[in-house]
Amino acid sequence: MTDSLPLDPARTRRDWAVDSCLFLLAVGLGVFTAADRMRLGLAGPEWFFDVEQVVGALGCAAIWLRRRWPVAFAVALVALSAVFELVAGAMLVGLFTVAVHRAPRTSITVFGLSLITALAYVLLRIESGDDRGLLLMLGVAFQGVATGWGLVIHHHRQLVARAGAEARLLAEQAQHHAREAVAREMHDVLGHRLSLLSVYAGALEYRPGAPPEEVAGAAKVIRESAHQALQDLRAVIGVLRAPVGELPQPGLADVQELVDESSRAGMRIELSAPLPQSVPDTTGRTTYRVVQEALTNARKHAPGAEVRVLVAGARGEGLTVEVCNTAPGSAPAAGGGAAGQGLAGLAERVRLAGGHLVHGPTATGGWRVEARLPWPP
Repeated sequence: MTDSLPLDPARTRRDWAVDSCLFLLAVGLGVFTAADRMRLGLAGPEWFFDVEQVVGALGCAAIWLRRRWPVAFAVALVALSAVFELVAGAMLVGLFTVAVHRAPRTSITVFGLSLITALAYVLLRIESGDDRGLLLMLGVAFQGVATGWGLVIHHHRQLVARAGAEARLLAEQAQHHAREAVAREMHDVLGHRLSLLSVYAGALEYRPGAPPEEVAGAAKVIRESAHQALQDLRAVIGVLRAPVGELPQPGLADVQELVDESSRAGMRIELSAPLPQSVPDTTGRTTYRVVQEALTNARKHAPGAEVRVLVAGARGEGLTVEVCNTAPGSAPAAGGGAAGQGLAGLAERVRLAGGHLVHGPTATGGWRVEARLPWPP
């Protein structure tokens, strides 16, 4: 963000109101000064006073053009103010405009120039030494107020602009996190169901001569999995329509059903130990997703392998989730998909829960996924 604030050439109603007030202020100050000069008597020739009135009127009229060339407008009036007193009102408007819409360095430079011209005016036009000092102090005070007021407005607008930019950035980050959360939910929930469909559809494709009872059983599993996938999809879409906290989320107690479901689909799975109790909700949900993703990957990339699931830990020590599978018993089914994307999202989920995820091949040709999650005392 630059220090100079842009000027919008298209005036709003507020701009018209501000310009009208500043114009009337400059005209009023010029009329008051001219009347005071006439009351006290003209200090110079009458023709010079007539020229000064014309210059003052032109300066006030130029206020309506100051938004296009604020610095040029201010500098021109500051220069004229060294000789012509009646442009003082328009000159103050110029100082204010520069301070509002240009960088503080530019505003201070123009203000410094106005101090020089104020000194030149009292030396050229004022004969009495006492009057010179008083008029110089008044001029410096008015010019300082105009510039200071403009700088305050300039600083306030910059703060508002920065706050707006930060709010937009926070909103974009929130949207990004929400999209990532939805993507993780869709991958975790639908990937498990669709991998079952892929396994059974692949079995029907590669075994066209299977007994009718096996075909019927596979078709039943496909139908049930497709129906469940549709239900899961509706639940995931609910993430876009309701706060996540209001949606039912699977926990550690649902891991047993997840293992049983995969076993009914033909996977050889062993749950090594009873599931711990009283685990925090966040840790339980993350544990479920770790097991779900590991079983999905084993089903896609290691068909026929034996899988061992271990969930163990204690309060104050943490929770360990380990899923290991042996080497695949056959080639992965067609359409298994690319590996690694789900694990990357899973690692992010575990990290957000305050844990750590490791995964990689085993010495026997299998694959191991292990997550360590916090379990406060």
